[in-house]
Amino acid sequence: MKAKTSIALMIAFSLLLAGCTTASSPPTPTQPVPIFPSLSPTDTPSLSPTAPNVTPAFTPLASSGQSICSDPSVMVLLDTFKTAILNSDGSLLRSIVSPDGIEVRYYRNGNTITYTPYQAGFLFETTYEANWGSDPASGLEKRGSFHDVVVPSLVQLFNQPYTLHCNDLKHGGASYELTWLYNDGFYAIHFPGTEQNGYLDWRTWAAGVKYNGGKPYLYALVQYFWEP
Repeated sequence: MKAKTSIALMIAFSLLLAGCTTASSPPTPTQPVPIFPSLSPTDTPSLSPTAPNVTPAFTPLASSGQSICSDPSVMVLLDTFKTAILNSDGSLLRSIVSPDGIEVRYYRNGNTITYTPYQAGFLFETTYEANWGSDPASGLEKRGSFHDVVVPSLVQLFNQPYTLHCNDLKHGGASYELTWLYNDGFYAIHFPGTEQNGYLDWRTWAAGVKYNGGKPYLYALVQYFWEP
């Protein structure tokens, strides 16, 4: 009887010790997983260049819209552009496209297609078909590569007598108001049309010019012509 009582006491004592040990070792709490990585005081989040209130990468000169009208380097830029188009020289075109890229509109109110300088270097080779918008006369959607759509129009313009007009959208009569959609300056490359067509075949390509590090680059191309 005494032996059974001793065994019972030993078991009870062992259970008491186990309970004390468990109580003195609380479970390790689960660490929450952060949703966003923490940033050190020196880290700066990157912003999209098209986000609002972001300072543009280029540094415009004072009254840049006017300065391009008297800057000889802008004439060199336009001559280089003409040479690149007539010779299908992608490397040359790439060298004059703004580091921010170039926006191209085949129709004044059509779709805007944006190319980086790198992409501009392949515009005479790529067969990628962009959607340029609807033809103002037929209403049909215009699709095609830069080489098949934009280049022929520019080649035709540069192979005819044309005039240059700084910050002036020169035209031969239009059923709409010609407007420039950007804040920086431009040159209108204008063909006045032919007498046999009543000068309704006039055409103007406006080339936007802005400065980066004191050097002029092309940042936009917009075409204007007579629309019914």
